[in-house]
Formats: sequence, C-alpha cells, structure tokens
Amino acid sequence: MERPAWAPEGVDMQQASPARMYDALLGGSHNFEIDRKAAEMGKSLVPDLPRLALSNRAFLRRAVRFLADSGIRQFLDIGSGIPTAGNVHEVVHAIDPDIRVLYADIDPVAVAHSRAILRGNSRAGAIEADLRKPAELLDKAAETGLIDFDQPVGLLLVAVLHLLADSDEPIAKVADLRAAVQPGSYVAISHLTSEMRPEDAGKLGANASDKNRIGIHFRNREGIVAMFEGWDLIEPGVVELPVWRPESERDLHEAPGRSLGLAGVGRKA
Repeated sequence: MERPAWAPEGVDMQQASPARMYDALLGGSHNFEIDRKAAEMGKSLVPDLPRLALSNRAFLRRAVRFLADSGIRQFLDIGSGIPTAGNVHEVVHAIDPDIRVLYADIDPVAVAHSRAILRGNSRAGAIEADLRKPAELLDKAAETGLIDFDQPVGLLLVAVLHLLADSDEPIAKVADLRAAVQPGSYVAISHLTSEMRPEDAGKLGANASDKNRIGIHFRNREGIVAMFEGWDLIEPGVVELPVWRPESERDLHEAPGRSLGLAGVGRKA
C-alpha cells in the first residue's frame, strides 16, 4: 500500500487508529483504508454511529465556548485527534485571538496534521504525548510556553478516556491533571457509555477489540461521573451528549435516550 504524502514515516498503515476512525466517521480524508473499513464495520453494527461522532464534536464546540466565555484563556486539548472543521483554536480565536491552545495526542498522524495547519500560529501548537503518562504530558505542555500552569487552564478530555482500560486508572489520571492546575480551571469530558444502549455498546466494544485490536471501553454513568471527583459539576451535570446545553436543534444529532455518549464540565474550586 502506497503511503500518502501526509502520513509520517513509521506509522503502521495496517493498524486502525481511533483518531483516524473518528476522522472517517466525520467524513474526513486523513485516514487509511483500514480505518475506513473499521468505521464501516462499526456503522454496519450500529447504523447511527456517525451521529455519535457529530454529537461529540458539537459538545466540544459548546463546551469550549462556555469555558472561553467563563474567562479561560488557555486550553490543553488531550486526545485532540485529526484536525477537522471547528477545531478548538478556531472556536476560541473567534472569541479572543489571544487565547492559547495546545493540542496533545498519541497518534503521530494527528500531531503532524495539527502542526501543519498551525504553522505560523504563535497562539497554538501540538505535542505528541500519552494521557497514561500525565506527568510527562504536563512537562511537555509547559515546555511549549503555550500553557502556564500558574494560571487557570481549560482541560479538554473529549472522547479519549474510553480508550483507557480500567488497569490504566483513568480516574486517577484525571485526578493527576486536576492536581496540576490552578483553582478556576475547568475540565470538559465526553465518554462512550453503555448506559442507554448496552447491547449496541457491547457489539461496538467487542468489534473494536476483536476485529481492530483497539480497546474501547464503554462505561456506565456511575463510572463516568466518578471521573469528575474533586471538580464542581456545572449544570446540567453529566448528561447525554446532545443534552449538554444545546444551542439549537442542529445540536440534537442523537435522539434523547439514545446517545452512546455522556458528557459534562467541571470546575476546580
């Protein structure tokens, strides 16, 4: 298989990636055949899967605007994925061009694309880092000069914590991040859930593990709420993706009671 010009050397083109599968579900073009096949398999099992991707992206946009309107002037987007329409820096710079944004992802394709579209932008950047190693990730973030941990930070953990197994201690990883930021900081989390549709969640989880060798962990509401321990939840709390402060009917990509994702925003007092 010929390597596309945009694909960094060393990337395994025979292994599906969550970031590139998400890009495929959103209709993007920076993915490999293996990612498109994995996305199509997911859609064959759960036909409304693309609506989940759109719903998650809409939550990200709303949460980012809320944080910017609340005074946050620097964002650390962990597990940022492949750049697509409505990137965090585009959303916040429409509010205040001086807001700083740092993207972090474990996928070198995602990082390469982020750096390409951010070339020449002094207010945004990208690093390759692993959420499972929060101390290392935070050090890399500080070294860029884009994130000042002496000031409140907007942490974005959107559609990434479900890639961590229980053995990776995702609750503890969020706690490590919380400990590193100042009072007045916020966290926005979205996470795949088995709460409303356990059968569909089970099919998608098994397919990701057995067919694509990707660990995707659908959790119940209790497990996701636990990730906000130590944060003051912002109304309406941890809810289905389209229910978190929808701005119009265009945000309602999934029917109430049918979302495969839960989301919320918390503030460090």
